[in-house]
Amino acid sequence: MAHATEPRHWQVQEAKQRFSEVLRAAESDGPQFVTRHGKEIAVIVDIDSWHDYHDKARPDFKEFLASGPPIDELDIRRSSEPARIVDFGD
Repeated sequence: MAHATEPRHWQVQEAKQRFSEVLRAAESDGPQFVTRHGKEIAVIVDIDSWHDYHDKARPDFKEFLASGPPIDELDIRRSSEPARIVDFGD
């Protein structure tokens, strides 16, 4: 979602008092940052942005498996060396 304005920074107390306005701004202007003592502590985003982020951040298992190299490009060969001898302490 494209937004025309810079994200606004809200102090915690102001964000609490004007929460509906913060939500409207998140929908229309983009992410809204909440600060405490001048330090960013949270960000409020519209639900579409959240879903876009969430869906991109974690592919499903099928996509994960399909994203690997093609099986015919893998070099899988068994070693020609004899197997090691294991002493079981008989």
